[in-house]
Amino acid sequence: MQRFNVDGLFFDFPDDWQASKYDDWSFYKNQFSRMWNGIKALDLLAIDTDKTAWLIEVKDYRVNPRTKPSDLAEEIAHKVFDTLAAIIPAKIHATDPVEKQLAHAVSASRKLRVVLHLEQPAKHSKLRPRAIKPADVQQKTRQLLKPVDAHALVVEIGEMRKLAWHVS
Repeated sequence: MQRFNVDGLFFDFPDDWQASKYDDWSFYKNQFSRMWNGIKALDLLAIDTDKTAWLIEVKDYRVNPRTKPSDLAEEIAHKVFDTLAAIIPAKIHATDPVEKQLAHAVSASRKLRVVLHLEQPAKHSKLRPRAIKPADVQQKTRQLLKPVDAHALVVEIGEMRKLAWHVS
């Protein structure tokens, strides 16, 4: 298993996949994000054995409620757009061979899938309400990202929808 820690959540991908924590890439941090202000990055990139590229964003509202629920789908769409825009330059100019190879694998993928991993407090409370309806975010994300993935998913630890990786 390949394990990645994203904001305290551990993502375990099968060994025969290629996976990386994209927002830690040297190419993203030191080159691409410096083009101008506001460039964003997804948390994880993974390529499965069927050459599907998985673009994964993680939000854990149990600990850190950052984005307003109404802006969540737009934030995801922005991150997907910026990340995909960086893939071709990374394939050519990345100095890290692992980053360069994964960028090449993403650009050669047969299919793109977008996943928002969204954790929320399980119980309703005035202090930490379960304010985000995953189905609403999923619908809005699918509308915004239709040219990339018309079937984008919103998942959580308790509802992984038979995805091939595990989160703990």
